[in-house]
Amino acid sequence: MRHLRLAALSPFAAALLLSACSTAAPEAPAAAPQPSPMHAQLLEDVRILAADDMQGRDTGAEGGSKARAYIVSRLEALGVAAPAMGREQPWEMQGRSREGPKTFNGVNILGVIPGTRVTDRYIVVTAHYDHVGVSDGQVYNGADDNASGVATMLALAADLKRQAPEHSVIIVALDGEERGLLGAKHFVEAPPVPLASIAMNLNFDMTARAETDGKLWVTGTYQHPAFRPLLEPIPANGAVALAFGKDTPQDTGEDNWVNSSDHAAFHRAQVPFLYFGVNYHPDYHRPSDDFERITPSVFISATELSIAGFRALDRGLDR
Repeated sequence: MRHLRLAALSPFAAALLLSACSTAAPEAPAAAPQPSPMHAQLLEDVRILAADDMQGRDTGAEGGSKARAYIVSRLEALGVAAPAMGREQPWEMQGRSREGPKTFNGVNILGVIPGTRVTDRYIVVTAHYDHVGVSDGQVYNGADDNASGVATMLALAADLKRQAPEHSVIIVALDGEERGLLGAKHFVEAPPVPLASIAMNLNFDMTARAETDGKLWVTGTYQHPAFRPLLEPIPANGAVALAFGKDTPQDTGEDNWVNSSDHAAFHRAQVPFLYFGVNYHPDYHRPSDDFERITPSVFISATELSIAGFRALDRGLDR
């Protein structure tokens, strides 16, 4: 950021999840309720994508290929179809590296879910699966940035398979965000459907660590004010609420997120966008951005808010 097969939960993930979900009856202790499959899978997706053996998921590296294979397997397990152009969209572009400009070979991952009301208009939901790899022998696991956004997107895809959307939806796990939004730039240059048929882009990048300020930020309503009334009625979920901003001329530097992630490529192509993400935290772009730093209940709330946000936009667009 910023520039159905259920795998078994690890003991640590299981302990965290049960801790986050346990309740007690007023008069006598009650057994902790079983976590829902969606919540368990959400955490497991982050744990797997942010594991050391993914080697920081750098574009073109072995870890990036391994992460891609996992995401493809999840889409297949969910029954999310591939578009006519295929499941994978390879590209070759010049991007940034520590050593200077470099040519990267990346691959976007695509899925399509048909709509029921507006079948020829598409909401493109994106989340980048790459991170910054390994540096000085340290693995940058990128649990929040952006294994979390991919997991939220997969949870949304599962929800859309249970209840079909009104608009057709293209799910895109983008590569090369950390190298200069490369995958997103390629997608808008070679989209699987005409660019004019894309109603909007909804981008998830860093959705797990909302405990910093209790907010899941929505960026882009300054540019597209018609979206805000659709989202404002959504109530807080647990300790997390939607917040609007980081998109006005008064927001400067790191406080302006209009060009901070993959949605910027859609914005430049004049496709309406919204970006959902949490604020910066001390583990951002550090080796400490690990799965163990995620508070399950907070991440679950942010993901449920993200799904509610999509549903509100899907209902309200093109009416």
